[in-house]
Amino acid sequence: MKKGFKWFDEKLIKIINENMKSKFLDRFMPRFTNLGGVVFTTLFIFILLVFGKGKAKNIGIQGAATLTISQILTYSLKSLLSRERPYNILKNLNTFGIILKDYSFPSGHTSASFSVATTIALNMPKLSIFVFAIALLIGISRIYLGVHYPTDVVAGIILGVGSAILVHIYLIHYIKGLIDLFQI
Repeated sequence: MKKGFKWFDEKLIKIINENMKSKFLDRFMPRFTNLGGVVFTTLFIFILLVFGKGKAKNIGIQGAATLTISQILTYSLKSLLSRERPYNILKNLNTFGIILKDYSFPSGHTSASFSVATTIALNMPKLSIFVFAIALLIGISRIYLGVHYPTDVVAGIILGVGSAILVHIYLIHYIKGLIDLFQI
């Protein structure tokens, strides 16, 4: 089983990191990937929490809880599993000079972007295709940049989507109750 994952990772990373390489993507991917980073996702949720009304505020509340859960799980797994980044293992990867100090599995950018995308999709289904396309492209950008294996991205998708569903179905009523309890 582990051999199959290794084969999958090495084949798909080669396709995305080497075979898809183009001047346009070399400029686009390093910028686009930041949409899944901590700064952008946190700022987006913060804006919804502070300035949002009605459904937007609800998305902000759910998004904050989802992002918190998914990132706690993501960074706990990174520490626990300590998987080296692909650029430390595989030769001839296009790395774009990106050197990260934490571990590879799972992808934090992917889990964050799918947390936010799934939260939006669950509350505004008409935006589903748009937000999931952005989140998927963020995940692909992590492979393109040589900082994640495809299975890191798949795990990030599972964590992001799972966290959002957990919050949306099971936890949001408790969270809103706590917010109401502490409001003056």
